[in-house]
Amino acid sequence: MLIRKASDIRSSEITPKSLYLRRREFIQSTSGGALATVVSAMVPPALTSLTAQGGLTELANVQKSPLSTTGEKLTRYDAVTGYNNFYEFGTEKEDPARNAHTLNPKPWTLTIDGEVGKPGSYDLDDFIKPFTLEERVYRMRCVEGWSMVIPWVGIPFADIIKQVEPTSRAKFVQMETLVDTRQMPGQRYPVLDWPYVEGLRLDEATHPLTILAVGLYGEVLPNQNGAPIRLVVPWKYGFKGVKSIVRIKFVERQPLNTWQIQNAREYGFYSNVNPEVDHPRWSQATERRIGEFFRRKTLMFNGYGDAVASMYAGMDLRKEY
Repeated sequence: MLIRKASDIRSSEITPKSLYLRRREFIQSTSGGALATVVSAMVPPALTSLTAQGGLTELANVQKSPLSTTGEKLTRYDAVTGYNNFYEFGTEKEDPARNAHTLNPKPWTLTIDGEVGKPGSYDLDDFIKPFTLEERVYRMRCVEGWSMVIPWVGIPFADIIKQVEPTSRAKFVQMETLVDTRQMPGQRYPVLDWPYVEGLRLDEATHPLTILAVGLYGEVLPNQNGAPIRLVVPWKYGFKGVKSIVRIKFVERQPLNTWQIQNAREYGFYSNVNPEVDHPRWSQATERRIGEFFRRKTLMFNGYGDAVASMYAGMDLRKEY
């Protein structure tokens, strides 16, 4: 079993955030100067985290969740916040941290519509107040072959779904990112078909591991990581994690997600981590954990198979990729 209680993770197994923020000291602490040089080349320069401006100012009522990854070392804070994909702010991995200061996550309106009993437009801060926030350590795998271990803070998506009362016709959940070229300069270019759209089957969305994150590393979610609210589905490739969500729509038919529209041959709807299905341009059998030198074997369902595999029983995961 690859999931254990967060309370069972020894403090000695987790590198302190302060050490991660001191990049040079961290590199010097690794064994061997040559190895330190290689690790330094693998990880982007330390970048300052951009705190959500004017949005949530603190994460109150946070509880440790028992649904956490095994006691793996956390990815450095500066790598989590400085090396990611968020094309709304640029196509290079370092662009979101450079450019996301233009995003203003307050006021933020979340529209919920479609096949629900309680549709409406909600002020995000007011909407999430009744919910208990949970801290969960999840391993995250990117389709390009790199991975991280991130301590997210979020709300179980199932709790939100229950609150808005989906009807019997709701089979899928479709989510959309903000479209605003003033706040998101990358949207001025036709890199993707804006807005960024993602979707889940309703049973995937209500699975206990699925959360809507509002923070990481105990702090409010930085702009470049999807402030003020984003999807986290740890057994799927990272591009499923739609960021800066403004709309959640419950629908009867499977929605087309952005990368399906962009390149259906390479990116499917399910996007479950599967080492047996290669990307057309590279193997998915191994991955490189950010901050490590050697590659490691990719785990089926990113290591969460015991918890999620039953949802895909009887499916051909080579066709339903």
